[in-house]
Amino acid sequence: MKLALSGGLALALVSLPCLAQSPAGNVTLYGAIDTGVEYITHASAGGGSGMRMPTLTGGQLPSRWGLRGNEDLGNGWRGIFNLESGFFADSGSSGQAGRLFGRTAIVGVEGPWGSFTLGRQSTMLTWSLMDADVIGPSVFSMASFDSYIPNARADNSLAYRGRFGGLTVGATYSFGRDTSAAGNCGGERPGDAQACRGWSGLLKYDGGGWGVAAAIDEQRGGPGAAPAVVVPGVAGVAIASSDSRDRRYMANGYVHIADLKLGAGWMHRRIEGSAADVSTNLYFLGATYPIGNWTLNAQASRMIANAYQAKGTMLVGRASYSFSKRTAAYAMLAHMGNSGAGAVFSVSSSSIVPWSPKAGQGQVGVMVGLRHSF
Repeated sequence: MKLALSGGLALALVSLPCLAQSPAGNVTLYGAIDTGVEYITHASAGGGSGMRMPTLTGGQLPSRWGLRGNEDLGNGWRGIFNLESGFFADSGSSGQAGRLFGRTAIVGVEGPWGSFTLGRQSTMLTWSLMDADVIGPSVFSMASFDSYIPNARADNSLAYRGRFGGLTVGATYSFGRDTSAAGNCGGERPGDAQACRGWSGLLKYDGGGWGVAAAIDEQRGGPGAAPAVVVPGVAGVAIASSDSRDRRYMANGYVHIADLKLGAGWMHRRIEGSAADVSTNLYFLGATYPIGNWTLNAQASRMIANAYQAKGTMLVGRASYSFSKRTAAYAMLAHMGNSGAGAVFSVSSSSIVPWSPKAGQGQVGVMVGLRHSF
């Protein structure tokens, strides 16, 4: 059994004895459970601190389990599928708005020209960040500024991704990006072809110890669509018509210098709402360094949302100790600095309802946890 991690946004991949196997195909069970306890200062506008077990994510990886399989079709082609379910380790309930396989539910083919998949799957924004974001989808991360970053997925979608030497290209198209009651933007409406559609694109190049990536991700609005959140905990921008859109532009890169890895990037977001337009900019710079059984990560990120008079700067440090290839303990320390009359960014993204400070006030977050992969 082995766990493969790529940067902070890495997926847990484990090879186990096959549950079912023929000479041409196999099925693999895999997963990860990651949880702990976090402490947050200034956990409400009235002040005071708080302690809790995170719900939405762990300190390193969201908890999940999945099934992955393939079948040899000949001539270098394979039939493939992947079902992946996210869950909350504190309560055992399903994540992704209660979906059974909310993280991934795809079927497709894979061959010399890349992979073609259909179902619920990650957009190209996720794939663009795999190497540059060293902290990844953890409790203290860029999700504190934009919860879509670790949850960039689309229902009813088609996807292509192929690698040719060092170049990776990819694209997704969704006929209805979010069928959940929470998002309520299922699309697939006769007479309104653009309602709740979504699409994304990716160009990525990996060289010898370095790489760069660019991605674009667009979500169309529609009747009943949830507002586009700009500052967590604050009323979002209405995108109630198919003319409305929420678009993100990502550019990032990474480089290895001996054992040290540096990652950096910039994301520009533009929301063209039903009644207002809003733009934001998010910048990040991080580093990771292994020392024996230890792995040290640090990242700084900066959000500027001028329309909300909100700016936030977050510093995160994490130290992980691996007892084995599958079990690790970790500790995280983070500080969120808020400035501006509308700046109520929380240091933690671990709950649907954030523990936000009063406007302009900073927060400190501490978490210790344990992760096991299988």
